[in-house]
Amino acid sequence: MTGAARAIEPDSNQIDQTSASDGSIALAIQAGSVTLSIVIPTFNEAGNVVELLRRIDASLRGVCWEAIIVDDDSADGTAELVSALGARDSRIRCLRRIGRRGLSGACLEGMASARGQYLAVMDADLQHDERLLSAMLQAISAEGVDLVVGSRYVAGGSVDSWSPARYAMSRTATMLTRRLLKVGLSDPMSGLFMIQPEALRPMLTRLSSSGFKLLLDLVASSPVPLRVVELPYRFAVRQNGQSKLDSGVMWAFAGLIARLMLRRLHGRFGQFCLIGSSGVLVQFGVLWLLQRLFLASFPVAQTAAVIVSMISNFALNNCLTFGDLRLRGARFFGGLSRFAALCAVGAVVNVLVAEILHRGGAARLASAATGILAGAVCNFLTTSVLVWRSSNTRSR
Repeated sequence: MTGAARAIEPDSNQIDQTSASDGSIALAIQAGSVTLSIVIPTFNEAGNVVELLRRIDASLRGVCWEAIIVDDDSADGTAELVSALGARDSRIRCLRRIGRRGLSGACLEGMASARGQYLAVMDADLQHDERLLSAMLQAISAEGVDLVVGSRYVAGGSVDSWSPARYAMSRTATMLTRRLLKVGLSDPMSGLFMIQPEALRPMLTRLSSSGFKLLLDLVASSPVPLRVVELPYRFAVRQNGQSKLDSGVMWAFAGLIARLMLRRLHGRFGQFCLIGSSGVLVQFGVLWLLQRLFLASFPVAQTAAVIVSMISNFALNNCLTFGDLRLRGARFFGGLSRFAALCAVGAVVNVLVAEILHRGGAARLASAATGILAGAVCNFLTTSVLVWRSSNTRSR
């Protein structure tokens, strides 16, 4: 759409305190191809979107941009408000998702409908610094850059508004992703980034639509290393609405880490499970042998059978699954002790998951099978990092 710039005056019944001081936001309509598509996932952000769009417009003067607000059917009228804005400004679009939730999925759907030469993702809660978009656009326009990340942890960035507990959680999550997934970003949890569409396309089928940390998924899923630039920004205080950080987000994050690790090590995981299955046969064989031939009591025979089975599993995994990281000499016995301790944790996970599912109404067999799978995943992830990989790291 072409023509002179015009002011959009959203319905005052919808935006009360969110409009600018003059009751409007001036969003110029520009002709030509779109340079930057900004995907903004929302859920109950009616109190922020008008101010956010005003700030974006102010920070991207002279840039042909579009804002794609992907709303997960908010109850506070976010979608209706954005649609009203979009009716007056063709650069603003609303995608309303019905019956679906998830930050990553919302971002991916927004990206799929984008028309821009470059794609950006940011939150609607006014905690991301929209002024960084211009610098990010300049950086990604440079030759040889695939991804630009707004980082809170490089020099010049900060999270001063966070409580000590929130800061500790974020730094712990960052440390885990850097160590477990070998992600080199200073802030892999960032929700503010810009990417070349050409860099995104090869990994689309590998990305999860149910997660909350799309940037981490992007970097870990790329078939080739991405050429990345990190720019600092200060994480602001939320002005309206409520934080989406809850136990569901934490579980989703844990699931993402597990999925990414298993995908990288899927061949090893299959061997790990086969060897674990063989351990069941070893346990039954030892139990039968001790009771039939040596007349041992069941508690004694069962204890011995479990120990032998665990040693068998460890030895086979050491030779086969992790043969390239094989532990020898004294390190073999140190690894065995850690393997036993971690498998005990996996057993607890097995029982807890099965019990939770069964109490929730799931069938016994299904609950038990899910518990076994959860225990196997826990055993594999923990032992692959804390037994073989950590042991070999210390030995070098």
